[in-house]
Amino acid sequence: MSARQPTDYGAAGDTLSAETQTATLTSTPMATPALPSTRKEPPPEKLSDIRRRIWVIVSFWLIVLLLGLPIWWKTTTIHRANLPLKDMLDWADGKACRPVFPLRISIQANSLQEHEAQNLLRLTQHALDDLNDFSGHHLRLQLSSPAAAQKRNDEPDTALTIRLLPGEAVTATLDPYEPVLDITYPPNAAPSATSASSSLATYVAGQLRSTFAEEQAIISYLLSSNSIPTDYRPQGLTPEAAESLAKRTTRSLKYAPTYHLTFSLFTSGPLPSSWDIEAAIQDYMKPVLDLLSPIHNFTIDTQVQLYASPGVQNQVLGKDDLSSFINAAEWPLSPSIGGAPTVNFIVFVGNQTIALSSQNAQDSAEGGLTTSQSWLIPQWGTVYLLSLPHDTAHVSVDALKQPLLTFTSHLLSLTGTPNSGSLPLRLSTLSRIRSADLLLRASSTLGSLARLALALKSISIPSSVADGVSKTIVHLRRACETLGEAEGLEHARIAEAEAERAFFEKSMVGQLYFPDEHKVAVYLPLLGPVAVPLVMGMLNELKAWRRRKREAAEKGKEKKTE
Repeated sequence: MSARQPTDYGAAGDTLSAETQTATLTSTPMATPALPSTRKEPPPEKLSDIRRRIWVIVSFWLIVLLLGLPIWWKTTTIHRANLPLKDMLDWADGKACRPVFPLRISIQANSLQEHEAQNLLRLTQHALDDLNDFSGHHLRLQLSSPAAAQKRNDEPDTALTIRLLPGEAVTATLDPYEPVLDITYPPNAAPSATSASSSLATYVAGQLRSTFAEEQAIISYLLSSNSIPTDYRPQGLTPEAAESLAKRTTRSLKYAPTYHLTFSLFTSGPLPSSWDIEAAIQDYMKPVLDLLSPIHNFTIDTQVQLYASPGVQNQVLGKDDLSSFINAAEWPLSPSIGGAPTVNFIVFVGNQTIALSSQNAQDSAEGGLTTSQSWLIPQWGTVYLLSLPHDTAHVSVDALKQPLLTFTSHLLSLTGTPNSGSLPLRLSTLSRIRSADLLLRASSTLGSLARLALALKSISIPSSVADGVSKTIVHLRRACETLGEAEGLEHARIAEAEAERAFFEKSMVGQLYFPDEHKVAVYLPLLGPVAVPLVMGMLNELKAWRRRKREAAEKGKEKKTE
């Protein structure tokens, strides 16, 4: 039996153990400790680089603030000249001027003793003051000297002259060609030097009040239509009178220094082909135009037109026909010359007449005046229907007499002339009415301009507007001091023209249509790309400065703890 070989288990076990350990290490690797991050921090910024960057940002902001903003402010600032807004509003509210018309009435009493005439003057003045309820329209009586009684031109500022003449009864007669009122009285009606009352004085006061009643009513209406203090406005203007005055104001033309008069002859056939209009104007209308010359200037042109309208075939024109008779768009009328308002006077040759009734005898379809052959169109002119024989080739001066007289009467109505009194007295009243109207209109325009300047802060106010306002106020003051005189009308005319010119200044009116939204739409695309980098750079630099300050504070604390 053979001997058994010994087995080396120790070496085999050691080999197995090594293999097992190797497999274990391969399947489950050993955990290793975390290594520090390998990210490389940038080197600390040099102090010189920080300062350079700060100076770059500061330089940009200095350019914007010290150069850009002043240039922008200078080039975009709206010029607003200084206006006396308080004075302008005072004029508009009636606080700067209360229109007063002190009319001088001259009394010629050559047949009375001086002390008797003085007593009559005093009693008449007291009676006038008792009857007058409007302090703005005051009649001042004065005795006329014997020399002035013979030559009235020595008293150009006298509104009316009263001549007291002895007679059998108390009567009053107004001279049709001169502003003179003749009053006759019996001998027993004259007051003595010591009389406390007089029927003659009462009669004279009543005549004066009735003579100037229409003027006072018109001025009362003008003042009540404007911003005049209530304690100054006249009393007693009835609604009917106010309505009548309103219609008259609507009918009359707006005041203008010059009017252009166009005389047209309209024919429906070849005849007539000519007319003596120049001679007719010279004979029948020129005297009135000369009397109106201190208030208005007139330019004249004439024409002959061939025109036939299907709307005027009826021989009798009713109220409804008048509304469609005139077609200014088709009628070949002359245009305005020099910008002056045009007044049209048309002689229409035909066989038509106007049907009148008790209801429409004074009212046309346009609200004007109607007669049997003519009618007035408010703020436009007059049409006169002239009937002539069919074979008339030339219209003579005699045939034009009635049309020209009608045109003259209607011209006075269109210019706002009062209806009562003699013609010289009516024209002097017209001068005072126009003075008051222009003064009130200029004052109202100043108020509108002041309110516009206060409401729109961004509106441009050129220096020319300020100069116009200054001139307006100067002439308004002079007009207020000289109301009732020829000088007052001239100052009021200049004041109204300067006020209108200042209010309608072209460069100022253009700013009314430049809203703020338009400014935003213009500036935003330009300022946005420039402002964003500047603002962001400044914010980033502020954050970096705060961070450096915080780090410096932390390092300081660490040094103290060590």
